[in-house]
Amino acid sequence: MSKLNFAGNVKVKRIFGIIKKTVKDSYTGWLFVLPLVIGLLVFTFIPMFQSLMYCFYEYDGVRVFRFIGFENFVYMFTIDRDVPVVIANTFIWTALSVPVNLVLSYAFALFVNMKTKGMRFFRILYYLPVVIPGVVSALLWKDIFDPVYGLGNSFLMRLGVAQGNLPRWFESEDFMAMASLLIMSLWGIGGGMVLWLAALKAVPESLYESARLDGANAFVRCFVITIPMSSAMIFYNLLMSVIGSLQNFATYIVAPNSGKGNGNSLYLYAVKIYNTAFSGYKFEYGYASALAWFLFLIIAVLTVILFSTSRWVYYGEEN
Repeated sequence: MSKLNFAGNVKVKRIFGIIKKTVKDSYTGWLFVLPLVIGLLVFTFIPMFQSLMYCFYEYDGVRVFRFIGFENFVYMFTIDRDVPVVIANTFIWTALSVPVNLVLSYAFALFVNMKTKGMRFFRILYYLPVVIPGVVSALLWKDIFDPVYGLGNSFLMRLGVAQGNLPRWFESEDFMAMASLLIMSLWGIGGGMVLWLAALKAVPESLYESARLDGANAFVRCFVITIPMSSAMIFYNLLMSVIGSLQNFATYIVAPNSGKGNGNSLYLYAVKIYNTAFSGYKFEYGYASALAWFLFLIIAVLTVILFSTSRWVYYGEEN
């Protein structure tokens, strides 16, 4: 019996020795990641759980903090007339912006990936707008698309467009407002272009050489080799573009009426959340939290759908 106890004690000591050595060896690594862990806890996870709790409360941030159960969600789906509008506008914006930005950024990446002189200049030129802060870019485009003093209408007038036929851009009540937002979004396609370019550089040159020997032209090589070999990056950019478009907040800066646009033409879901929480005579943090969590649910469902339909993605050698 004493031998068994001795053997057990030795085994426990070995386990604790291994744990102690592991912690000691990874001590430096934990110190390096500690700022990131603290940042995630303080600025991401704790606010997330707080907002989840606020979903079930009437809360104005100062005085009122009253438990109301699911009344915020009932109000969202049955009474608030803005919710169907912002959901429709957000999905229309996503359906327009995602394919346009993906296709154009991929085309630019194919262009700058060509082995000709001067391509470094074009790479820098296309990426420069991404370096400009988003708020600055939005204010810049707001001035460009100003219906009276903007460079956009000045250019159209020089082309012979009559003053009465000039577009009102972001101030329009029709599809022109959404088209203006789409044009503004093209300003930042250089960010996606860099990701595409990284994927294109990873395609083995031997595949292209074999295709050339078989008589495949550039068009065939693009669709048979380049696109399938970069499908993992296509899927990544598609996923991130969908998530980003559903969270678009740029209209708050460029559109009139607190980001809604005239006739709610540019009233997106993220702007609705912000206006509910921080605009108006009453701050409705509880209802804004419910709106935010519903958007989170929409993004989660779309993410699951995209992953479940991603069999076309090629991740390299798979066993």
